Amino acid sequence: MRRSLSLAALALVTLTVAAAAPAPLGPPWISIEYPPSPYDANTRNAFLLVHTFHHATPIGAPVAGKAEGIVAGERRSVSLKFGKTSRTGVYALDKQWPSEGTWVLFITANQGPNDDVTAVVELAADGQVAAVRVPTERKGSWMIPSDVSAADRESIVKARFAVNEGAKKGAIAARAP
Repeated sequence: MRRSLSLAALALVTLTVAAAAPAPLGPPWISIEYPPSPYDANTRNAFLLVHTFHHATPIGAPVAGKAEGIVAGERRSVSLKFGKTSRTGVYALDKQWPSEGTWVLFITANQGPNDDVTAVVELAADGQVAAVRVPTERKGSWMIPSDVSAADRESIVKARFAVNEGAKKGAIAARAP
């Protein structure tokens, strides 16, 4: 009798520990929605929406970001604030950077220590989204988010500046008689 009670207690502890153990983790994912729907009153005036996921499931991961830019030849940085929406894992970003200059948005969702993902949103000379990418690297058979270092960010901003300046010069040349 005592042995069966001990086995039952052991089985109960095992089940309790298994149920309390966190689900297997993997990196979070992030995607950008641009432009947001003008028919959703909750996000109507947002510049873009950020979606956060764990695999295919929307999650409420903390989101942070910076607008990094060059205005009148000087580097600028603006910390971004994100608003919640009525949908899990969807955050609204209002425009918080100046219209002048060249800008790249670096938006990061975090799921825990060393478990984050960054979307790189490049803005064209007219202020509209020109490109969105999530840097990744292959680990075995998986593509996982890769870090976007300070040096990477600087290179991305300078490259976008060169593209936008070239586009401006091309537009001026096209208008010349």
